[in-house]
This record gives sequence, structure tokens and C-alpha cells, in this order.
Amino acid sequence: MEHFELVILLLLVAVAGLALAARAARIPYPIFLVMGGLGLGFVPGVPDIELPPELVLLIFLPPLLYAAAFFSSLRDLRANVRPISLLAIGLVVATALTVAAVGHWVIGLPWNVAFVLGAVVSPTDVVAPATILRRLGVPRRIITIVEGENLTNDWTALVFYRFAVAAVVQGSFSLWQAGLGFLLTGPGGFLVGLAVAWVIAQVRRRVDDAMVEITISLFTGYAAYLLAEELGLSGVIAAVTAGVYLGWRSSELYAPATRIEAYGVWEVLQFLLNAVLFVLVGLQLPQVLDGISGEPTATLVFWGALVGAVVILTRLLWVFVLTYLPRLVSRRLLGRDPYPGWRNTAIVAWSGMRGAVSLAAALAIPLTVQGGAPFPQRDLLIFLTFCVILATLVLQGLSLPPLIRTLGVRGDGLDEREELKARLRVAEAAVARVDELAEEEWVREDTAERMRGLYGYRRRRFAARAGAAESEDEEDYEDRSTAFQRFQHEVLAAQRTELLRLRNEGFINDEVMRRVERDLDLEEARLEV
Repeated sequence: MEHFELVILLLLVAVAGLALAARAARIPYPIFLVMGGLGLGFVPGVPDIELPPELVLLIFLPPLLYAAAFFSSLRDLRANVRPISLLAIGLVVATALTVAAVGHWVIGLPWNVAFVLGAVVSPTDVVAPATILRRLGVPRRIITIVEGENLTNDWTALVFYRFAVAAVVQGSFSLWQAGLGFLLTGPGGFLVGLAVAWVIAQVRRRVDDAMVEITISLFTGYAAYLLAEELGLSGVIAAVTAGVYLGWRSSELYAPATRIEAYGVWEVLQFLLNAVLFVLVGLQLPQVLDGISGEPTATLVFWGALVGAVVILTRLLWVFVLTYLPRLVSRRLLGRDPYPGWRNTAIVAWSGMRGAVSLAAALAIPLTVQGGAPFPQRDLLIFLTFCVILATLVLQGLSLPPLIRTLGVRGDGLDEREELKARLRVAEAAVARVDELAEEEWVREDTAERMRGLYGYRRRRFAARAGAAESEDEEDYEDRSTAFQRFQHEVLAAQRTELLRLRNEGFINDEVMRRVERDLDLEEARLEV
């Protein structure tokens, strides 16, 4: 295609622009990407770009799941296993069945094709809901439940999806094989993920090279996913398990400087994978619409809105019923886990946005079935998936912040209190170690005294913050700390100015400048806000 490279460059510029617009509007970037991708697909001259369906899930899913799991909290996930399981397993099945019923009885899809649609739109997005909830400071349990669901419901959805696609491609379906596959693939995937993570951890212990370590982390999700899939097990659960295990042990596996670099790489990679997915769908929409051009536009819009409404309403009913009904019939459950407030339940129910996984699953639908005939209604399935993503990601994503503010749902302060406690204990450990080392011959007295003063001040500051709000010392400590940080920022700025002058006047080269600048960056990152 003529000027193909220029078009690709313009697409990348558009992605960056959408991300900047999302940041300026304080809206999660997937919302802007889905709308921007929709617009890009209809720009004249934009080329037709399409990945082979069999590669879509393989390329995008493992790193997205691994990264989300790596940065999750194992403790919080274990404490909320019951509600997460009800959403990740029960709700996925309920959504797939209700969407399949509507697809068959209203849209007229064959049952096997309708089940493919239900499986595609049943998993929730792994990025947008948790991003919004964290930014708005809702109680930690809400974030944990929604994030835990996002991490694990892909297993249920993709098992359902594979059997549904096989039923269309091969023309047959076995309920007992599907049920047995569901029961075996999850635990098997867990064991594979755990084994891969353990091996990777042993390798990482013996490697002390930032680039090699980051490279290993980039293919870990793929290693767990591919091995599990080759064994006929759940690659999703394997990738998630590996991510949770290595995330739990990241402090002992990463050197501090390597950890800073690795986290930056993963943040960029997550963004690029999501951006490429949404752009791919946007670019394919004109072709998709051409493939279903036989249907009136009003009918297509109605079908898309209907499937989106079914997905949203199914989640609302499921969350409210399964939150309160079990407690009505089980006093034991009620005593162990009392009724949550209806406002918190409403936030969980409204956080079921669809995104990258549904996109990848829709694009991964095979082009043909056994015998070479086209996959029935493939273009319509992709179109309806995009409509569901548009309805949930844009409608729910944009309305969730005002809903939280209207309901008056506020954070429980658990993170802040735990962080303060951790900082206090860490400062106390530092003071104790300084006192021990002061007796060593190699430690100079003035050095020990300087360190004792630094960490002693931190300990007193955090102790004041951890005490009663009316503490007389607290405000004084905070003012002094703010002034000290401002002083350090000014000193660091002077160093940066001088470093830049040395580079500009030719006294040092760029590589030397970057080394020194990195040390200044790390020093500034240590300043407590």
C-alpha cells in the first residue's frame, strides 16, 4: 500500500494523542482508545491491517494477565476468594448463557454461534475498572474484588469460548467434555504456573543483569501460558499464577535499580498492547460493517444496544442477588461476613467494563470452519462485541466517577494507615541497626551520628502522624519535612542545571550525563511527599 509507513506513524501519533487527552481529562485511557479507534477506522486512506486470528490471543493475553497479576495483592485476593469466585465463575457463565439466549431468540444466531458471542463478551477488562476505582479512593475491598474478578474470569470465559468455537468449527459439542475440561484446566493451569514461576525465580536469583532480568520477566507470562496450553490446561490461570507468585517475591528477586527500570517497561508495554488492540478493531470496523451490510443500520444498532444492555443488567442482578441472598439463608456466613452496604455493592455491580480480552477473543475467531466454509456471522460477532465494549467501557466508565461521588462512597483509609505503620517500623529498624553498627571499628562516629539523626527524625515524624490527630508535634513535623524536601529539590535542580551545562559545552558526553542524571532521579524519587 502506498505511504504505508507514513500511515503507521500517524496511527502511533494518534495513539499518543489519545493517551494525552485521556490524562488531561482524568479518564482511563481505554475509554479514549476505544472511541479513537472507532474514528480511525473511517479515516480515508487508512490501510486494512489484520492479524491472523490464531495469533491474537497468544500475542496480547499472556503479558496483560501476567502484568495485572504481578501488581496485585495476594493477601487481599485470598481474603476475598468467595465473592471473587462468584463473579469470576458464576457471573461469567450466567452472562454467556443470557447473551446466547438473546443472540439466538432475538438476533437469530444458531445456538453454537450464539454461545461464542456469549463467551466473548463475558470477561471484564483488566485495566479500566481498577484504574478508576483506585483514582477515586473507594474502599480497598471493592478494588480487590473487582481486580480479582478481572484477573480470573478470563479462565472461565476462555474455556467456554474454546468449546463454543470448536462446536462451530467441528459441528459438534459435548457437554460432559466441556464440564470436565473446566474442572481440570483450572487446577492444572495453577500447578503449571506455580512450577514455571518457581523455575524463573531460581534463575533470577543467579542473574545480576538488568537487561537480562527484564527480558526474562517479559517472556515469563508467555512461558507459563504456552506450556499450560500445550498440556491442554488453562494458560490464563497459569499466567495469573506466575504473576502473583513472582509479584509476591519481587522484593527479593529484583535489585532496586532494576526494579525501577522493569516497572517502567511493564507500564509502557501494558499501554501499547491495549492501544494496539483497540486500534486493530477500529481499523477492521469498515470491513466488518461491509460483511454485514445486508442488515439495516437501525437493526444493527438495536442488536448492539440490546446485547450491551443484557450484559449490564445480568451483572446488576447477579451481584445484588448473590451478595444478599446467601446471607439470608446462612447465619454462619452472615456472622463471618456481614451485609456490605448497598452503595458498595452498587459500585461493584457497575464496574463490569469490557475491554482487551473481549477484543482479543473476538478477533481470534477463526476465519473458516471445517471444510473451508466461512465462520458463520463472524463479522456480526465482532461488531456486537465492539458495541458491548462501547456500551460498558464508555457508558459505565464515564458514569462510574459521578456515581461514586453521588453515592458518597469514600475510602476506608486502610492503605494510608498501613503505609504509615510500615514507614514507622522501617525507620525504627534503621535506627536500631545504626545503633548496632556504631560499635563497629569501620564506622566513623560522625557518620553514625548523621544517620542516627536522619532516621531518628523520620521515626519521630511518623510516630507523631500515627498518634492522635490533635498531636501538637504533628503539624510542626510536617512543616519541617515539607521545607526540608523543598530544600532538597532546589539542591537537586542546581545539580541538574550544572550537569546539563557540562554536556552542552562538551565537557562530558551524553552517556556520562545519563548515568549521573539517573542517580539524581533515584535520589529525588526517595523524597517523601
